[in-house]
Amino acid sequence: LSAPLEGCATYTLPSTHGTSPADVASEDAIIAALYDVISGPACQRRDWDRVRGLYAPGGRAIPTVATGDGTYGIRAETPEEYAAAVKGSMEEFGFFEKEVSHVGESFNGVVHRFSTYESRRAANDATPFARGINSIQLLNDGKRWWVVTVYWAGERPDAMIPDIYLKRP
Repeated sequence: LSAPLEGCATYTLPSTHGTSPADVASEDAIIAALYDVISGPACQRRDWDRVRGLYAPGGRAIPTVATGDGTYGIRAETPEEYAAAVKGSMEEFGFFEKEVSHVGESFNGVVHRFSTYESRRAANDATPFARGINSIQLLNDGKRWWVVTVYWAGERPDAMIPDIYLKRP
């Protein structure tokens, strides 16, 4: 393990170690695992092996990013690059994200799910510090489910989540 981040004298280990067959047994299971694996209190390590095991070979995490000139672009990351980019803040400050609504379509083992999320620093925070939509593409290869991409955009004052994406599943 690496040295503790500033603010955390010690870290607890994640509750799981790698991806389990239950994580990838169904569409709902892999979505639940995707949210669960990044969620946890401050000063707790995340199970980055589990994250990697959810993604198909070549899979990507793709945040929408402000370019600085008033426009937006993307940053396509491997699961390893995503972990490197977010682990410090997630593990030091705490991060809990959950799906609050979803809509989706599927055909022949390919699933697209628009997954509305809320993010909190502590699981019992009354108000989320962020909301947005994860556009998640999944593959069922006949043996298990895989995350192909998670492409997301956070809600902004000039781009609020439409009501249709806030209805509970």
